[in-house]
Parts: sequence; structure tokens; C-alpha cells
Amino acid sequence: MVPLLEARELVKEFKTGSRGWFRAVDGVSFTVHKGETLAIVGESGSGKSTTARLVLRLLPATSGSVLYYDTSSGSTSVDLLRIPLKEMRAYRRRLQIVFQDPTSALNPRMNVGSAIAEPLFIHRIVPNKRAAAERVAQLLELVGLQTSLASRYPHELSGGQRQRVCIARAIATQPELIVADEPVSALDVSIRAQIINLMLDLQEQLGLSYLFISHDLALVSHISRRVAVMHRGKIVEEGPTERVLSSPAHPYTQRLVSAVPLVNKP
Repeated sequence: MVPLLEARELVKEFKTGSRGWFRAVDGVSFTVHKGETLAIVGESGSGKSTTARLVLRLLPATSGSVLYYDTSSGSTSVDLLRIPLKEMRAYRRRLQIVFQDPTSALNPRMNVGSAIAEPLFIHRIVPNKRAAAERVAQLLELVGLQTSLASRYPHELSGGQRQRVCIARAIATQPELIVADEPVSALDVSIRAQIINLMLDLQEQLGLSYLFISHDLALVSHISRRVAVMHRGKIVEEGPTERVLSSPAHPYTQRLVSAVPLVNKP
């Protein structure tokens, strides 16, 4: 498989006052390949969401590297943690994120059309407002929403609709990788499967790669072919999802699996 993004020995420490420093991410390494989903799973506080933010440079890493491979030019790579911030704009177009809470992720004063169009203008993907409106309509249809919702505001939408808008905004820049940080945990159970199926459909249509962050093993068993298990800032086990969840080797993974009724992959 062709590597797309590789994290090497990522470390993140936070100052904890008189107690010194807390190492939230402790030497984490993994690779996301083109067109695949790698899930990082663990309990709250395991460091998985911090890792997601380090990958996108939304948080500064204490040490380590994140290599992004330009798949169009072979194995050429750039360390996203070493390049100047002004150069990150080009890579942010290729690397997007979908957050856990769509309500806080969307500007309440910006209607749906403007929210989706914003990255189109930031990255100069469209030349004018007319082209932006046409692209917004295409994106709304792509995520299963009516184009008439472009004039609505976030508070006028359901939670599932808001997350679909966030996904539309993420794919607007035609990224190669989307980091999905607990993208359905804030939604009603009845809506979660719809969003996961949408993400799978978009992956097939657009050739997307996902770094999927979750605490839900049953969910991970449906969306990912490969999983990394995090515990206390470290990856303690990694491998094919089916193998890890059916025959976990690490005691922590064993405890996670035994606590959750898993749904078999179709």
C-alpha cells in the first residue's frame, strides 16, 4: 500500500503546575495509507484526540515528526511539523478534520452556504461567488442534503444535518486525508449509522483516507480495516481490525473488547 501520512515518535507534554509535566502522547508512531481508514481507539484521556490535533498541527508537538507523502510524485515527503506555518496552508487543503461536536464547529452567524464556501475562497478553489454557489450545491447533494438548506443557519438544522454540513465543508477542498475525531459520538444513536455510511460512500467515491478517532469498538469494526489501540498516551497494539478485535494480544485491548458487545463486520 502507498503511504500517505506517517507519524513518528510523536510526543506531547502539558504543563501541570506544581506537578511538573504530563506526557499525554508518548512516542506514538503509525502510518495511514492512501485510500484506507486507520482507526485509533481508546478510552477518554488515552491521548487519541491530542494525537489527531498534533497530526494536523492544531497543537504544537513536544517532539516527533509527521511525514506527508506526495502520492502524485512518488515517495517525496515533507515533515509537517518542521515547515514554516505560512507553508502549511497548501497542506491544510489536503488534510482536513471533522470534529466531534458539529454545533461548536460551525459559526452560528454564518449560514450553511457560506460555511461550506469559506474554504473554497480561503484556498482559492473558486474564482467568484457564482462558482462558489454552484460548488456548494454540488457538495450539499454529495452529503445527502437538499440544496435549499444553503440559506439556513446551524440552529435550524438537526444534529445529523449539521454534521453532514461539516463533512461537506471538509471535502470542499478535495483533501486526501480527513481526520475524523469522534464524528458521531455527539449524535443520536439512530443517526450514527447514516453518517458512517455516508463517510464510507464518500471514501469510495473520492478516494479519501481517514484517520478515525473513536472510543467505540463496535463502530470501529465497521469503518476501519486497521486499528491502533491507545492507552495512557501510547499505542499498545496495532493491526488488522478483525484480528485485533477477535484475538487481542495486549491486556488493555482484551479489557476493552470484553466490555463491549461487538458487531461483526459485514
